[in-house]
Amino acid sequence: MAVAALSSFTSPLSSSTVKFRYSFYSNSSFFLKPLHCHCKISPSNPQPHHRHNHREEVVGKKKKPRECKDERSGKGSVVGPQTAAYKSFGISKKDKESLIFDSKDQQVEPNNIQDSAFLNAVVKVYCTHTAPDYSLPWQKQRQYASTGSAFMIEGRKLITNAHCVEHDTQVKVKRRGDDRKYVAKVLARGVDCDIALLSVESDEFWRDVEPLRLGRLPHLQDSVTVVGYPLGGDTISVTKGVVSRIEVTSYAHGSSDLLGIQIDAAINPGNSGGPAFNDQGECIGVAFQVYRSEEAENIGYVIPSTVVSHFLIDYEKNGRYTGFPCLGVLIQKLENPALRACLKVQSNEGVLVRRVEPTSDANNVLKEGDVIVSFDDVRVGCEGTVPFRSNERIAFHFLISQKFAGDTAELGIIRAGEFMKTKIILNPRVHLVPFHIDGGQPSYLIIAGLVFTPLSEPLIEEECEDNWGLKLLAKARYSLARFKGEQLVILSQVLANEVNIGYEDMGNQQVLKFNGTRIKNIHHLAHLVDSCKDKYLCFEFEDSYVAVLDREAVAAASSSILTDYGIPLERSSDLSKPYVDTPEGDQPSGKEYSDSPVSNYEIGFDGLLWA
Repeated sequence: MAVAALSSFTSPLSSSTVKFRYSFYSNSSFFLKPLHCHCKISPSNPQPHHRHNHREEVVGKKKKPRECKDERSGKGSVVGPQTAAYKSFGISKKDKESLIFDSKDQQVEPNNIQDSAFLNAVVKVYCTHTAPDYSLPWQKQRQYASTGSAFMIEGRKLITNAHCVEHDTQVKVKRRGDDRKYVAKVLARGVDCDIALLSVESDEFWRDVEPLRLGRLPHLQDSVTVVGYPLGGDTISVTKGVVSRIEVTSYAHGSSDLLGIQIDAAINPGNSGGPAFNDQGECIGVAFQVYRSEEAENIGYVIPSTVVSHFLIDYEKNGRYTGFPCLGVLIQKLENPALRACLKVQSNEGVLVRRVEPTSDANNVLKEGDVIVSFDDVRVGCEGTVPFRSNERIAFHFLISQKFAGDTAELGIIRAGEFMKTKIILNPRVHLVPFHIDGGQPSYLIIAGLVFTPLSEPLIEEECEDNWGLKLLAKARYSLARFKGEQLVILSQVLANEVNIGYEDMGNQQVLKFNGTRIKNIHHLAHLVDSCKDKYLCFEFEDSYVAVLDREAVAAASSSILTDYGIPLERSSDLSKPYVDTPEGDQPSGKEYSDSPVSNYEIGFDGLLWA
């Protein structure tokens, strides 16, 4: 069985690992992983090391080998995930390893690229990471370091990959030909598009350097040169290739689908965050991941300049990064004539709405059985594609990614044979089980040694998937949030004490109710416990299991349990704030999850796609 991997690159000085949602198809498999080098550093163990760096992770399997796609969020001429493995790029100690260029000033001959002035705008990134410990959410994991690449843009800012500065505690950058490192600050992270914006206060760092400007989207077979600091040394590296594909692709770090550029130039750990240039010296994008497979070679991926510009405009417009919006519908292709005739669709176009996310604005407008035939007056084909440039087609959600959070889109739909137009507000997707934790540290609540925390993909990976029940994993993979703020709250473990005798072996189980009240999120659980006046605290778990504690005994034992286990506080700081009730949606509370997957990578059938 061929194994392919999509991973982003950073290198160990540094080595960071990204956690991914798992899904399973038949035959070939792929996994997603960032491209920076990483390693753990300690006086007694100077060798790079990371607790999750010892194994590759299978993310999915497909029925048939297909063309590999770019990162988890890309737009392109091919629709649907492919049998591929992607890696994000960076370098480790262990491996020792709305803007356009002036083409007249920046034009470069291949033989003279080493003398090009624009190479001075490419810098090396040194990052020290301290990731949360999701199993012990009151503490951090051991720190590790990584290296990657970045480049200067206008406004005295730097562009790099988000995975290069994930869970950062210190970021430093070094210019080409300089031996001084400058402290950098992370201004914004775009996890879904794997882009981060940095700043450096020192005036000396910006002296005598011309910032790069973003160029146009390239065409197929255009030459491309990737510049960065990959494995093998501290000096700049240049590799050359051509553009082999432009399509919507999967971004490993963000678990999203955006436009991506596939190239055949070599990309290695440490290249993450480095610019890619065309023959005119225009920066066409940012290197960020690679495809690894026994059946394919030299497949790297670049975040195109259009996605980078979207990130920068979003940041300038809102003062922070808000994210790419989504429509929030599961669509089915309408290639079959009988299916179109049954839906009273006269032409060979449109996609069928099969499911609508309860938290999206589309839930107020669209219904299951509607056929979307146009998006902002652009006709949608029966395969879920729209025209792209002169003679190409691209996935329908390419149009959605051109919008910003809060923008309105006009949809042309056919409902029961009648054509109508409707408007929908687009917003970023709400994940019931998040891929990344906002703020960096997970929430937790300890009650008589029972440790509660929200379910997240990093927690599932850290605890290993085999330790979770199938029903809970099905919810994690296939459930949709019924309202904003909803969480799956998990009893992570029980810290043994006399007050919780008989419950010591419980762990990784979802708590559903407290004293008969259904739990909305962990803040809601903390509020219910704090306001409880009953004699007993009764927790109802998955599979009808129940745990009952004496409220007065819990209060008496809490401080001693914290002392015995060296835990500073019984709850995370966010749970000390006043609780604000979250209204539930119209979806019945009894509907726990459905058989419709929540990610294109988890569908396994090319006829269904999330938009």
